[in-house]
Amino acid sequence: MSSPRQRPGTFRSLRRYNYRTWALGAVVSNVGTWMQRTAQDWLVLTSLTHHNATAVGVVMALQFGPQLLFLPLSGYAADHLDRRRLLLATQASMGALALGLGLLTLSGLVQLWHVYVFAFLLGAVAAFDAPARQTFVSDLVGEEDLPNAVALNSTSFNAARLVGPGVAGALIAGVGTGWVFLLNALSFAAVLVSLSRLRKEELHGSAVARRVRGKLLDGFRYVWRRPDLRSVLFMLFLVGTFGLNFPIFISTMSVTVFHAGAHEFGLLTSIMAVGSVAGALLSARRERPRLGLLLASGVTFGVGCALAAVMPTYWSFAAMLVVIGVSAQTFTTSVNATVQLSTEPAMRGRVLAILLAIALGGTPLGAPIVGYVADHFGARWALGVGAAAGLAAALVGALYLAKHGQLQLRFTSAADALASPPKAPADLR
Repeated sequence: MSSPRQRPGTFRSLRRYNYRTWALGAVVSNVGTWMQRTAQDWLVLTSLTHHNATAVGVVMALQFGPQLLFLPLSGYAADHLDRRRLLLATQASMGALALGLGLLTLSGLVQLWHVYVFAFLLGAVAAFDAPARQTFVSDLVGEEDLPNAVALNSTSFNAARLVGPGVAGALIAGVGTGWVFLLNALSFAAVLVSLSRLRKEELHGSAVARRVRGKLLDGFRYVWRRPDLRSVLFMLFLVGTFGLNFPIFISTMSVTVFHAGAHEFGLLTSIMAVGSVAGALLSARRERPRLGLLLASGVTFGVGCALAAVMPTYWSFAAMLVVIGVSAQTFTTSVNATVQLSTEPAMRGRVLAILLAIALGGTPLGAPIVGYVADHFGARWALGVGAAAGLAAALVGALYLAKHGQLQLRFTSAADALASPPKAPADLR
């Protein structure tokens, strides 16, 4: 029998007013975000270049590179500033950037370098938005429902992927990419309204985090003295850098292998989201992350990418995207929940900034490499890089298990972690 504090149920976090309000605004904004991502990739691949996957990789690198560039400041801000106010500023800024790119595209003046500039500016804002938004989840629900809320956040993000790319594909074919960017700008109003309607007195933990006086490098020291976190984050580095390059995988397979149009391209991303939503919902049912599941999802991701690379038809490739979606979502959600649950709240913003920098900041390294492989060897070989990344990540986890016999996951204070390596905690297998 579960304790009252655990409150079992896949959607238990939605019983809380603050989380429910936040989730409603977030899902609208997430739809707009996926619409823009689809339109941006299509604009670069078909309008501003002649099917140049490397250019798509450069856009991804510029958009996610600031996660590394601003890492010390972004994590520090998430721990020391009022997260709600910080999110109001970042969300409004991203809406303004979407508006600017939309107007530039509708005017017919947009060039490739414009997209590069907007991608970098968006990445700079997102570098501060992402750790604050991830850490804000614990402020909304508290510790007991944190794994569930993390999984439901992923469900919302990937449910939006079901709708956004398909709508974007239809709009691109009907009215052009510029209107997609404008609609994304409008979608940010939903999350701004939800943030303004939260009950401040029901938020958890923000005041404690703001009172902590910590150095910018404490997050790195904290992780370095935690072999469990180091192993999990290295697994994430491999998959995030070389495996989570779906804009390149899907766009190049769609355009260069299956010779599909904008609508079919958007549909592939939506089909993959079916698997991502399923993976997120399955994660929401689990009370604690398990290392065995993390290893299995890494293997499944690698095998799924390998099989997708050899699929002969559009629809067989689409079917494998569902498998990739389930495994990728299970992997990333498990990593996120594992890191959050084993990190002291006062350090959580800085550690999550490191996690996000690894997951997204690895893109400047991986995306151009994967794009180069797609351009010079073909889209199928690019998927092979993703397959190797998933299998390598699983190998890292297996080697850790062979050495330690268990995943060292526990609540560790900042003082203890910064002073000495932790003792082996409870088994999570």
